[in-house]
This record gives sequence, structure tokens and C-alpha cells, in this order.
Amino acid sequence: MRPKEIFGTTLFDGGQAQKGYPLNKMCFSFNALDNRQDFKSDEAKYMKRFELTAAQTQAVRSRNILALLEQGGNIYYLAKFAGILGLDVQDLGALQTGMTREAFCSKLLAAGKA
Repeated sequence: MRPKEIFGTTLFDGGQAQKGYPLNKMCFSFNALDNRQDFKSDEAKYMKRFELTAAQTQAVRSRNILALLEQGGNIYYLAKFAGILGLDVQDLGALQTGMTREAFCSKLLAAGKA
């Protein structure tokens, strides 16, 4: 049974996993400092190693996390890429919900007090 659609959310299912495999593989590689440095020194060359699609490559270049999710990116792997950009999990959550970081953090805090 296919999960119910969630407005504004890209569901990460088997199809998305296949679509995003090269992107997620690249993001996983960012666990190693040398790989993060290689990416920073020549992004185009680094992305070619992983054979990203044109749409994935454009989303990386434009730093568009939501487009990366649409292109099969898994949030846990994208967090590695976001770290290179100086973003953290709260920043990603804010992007996904269309909120400011501050509003998203306040919502998390309020949910913990309920």
C-alpha cells in the first residue's frame, strides 16, 4: 500500500532511492574530510565522479536543498552536503516546512513542552 501523499513533501520511496542513488552516494562521501576538500576545490569534477544527473547537478550548484529532495536526495545524506554549506538540521527542517529557522526551532521547543 502506497503511503498517503503529504502536501509539500517529497516522499522517499523505492523510486526516489533509485533516482537519488548517485546523489546520496556523493553526499555520503562527505563523511571524509579529504572528500569535502576535493568537492570545495572543484565541484564540477567531483560531481562527475558520481555521475549525477543534470537536474541533480543544477540543484547542487544552486544549493537548492528542496530540489535535491525532489531529485532523490535522502535528508540524512543531504545533511552531509548541508554541513559543507554551514547549514544544520534545524536549517533543513525550516526549509522543508517553509518556516524561518527561528520559527522552526520555536515550534520544536513548543512541541517538546506539550
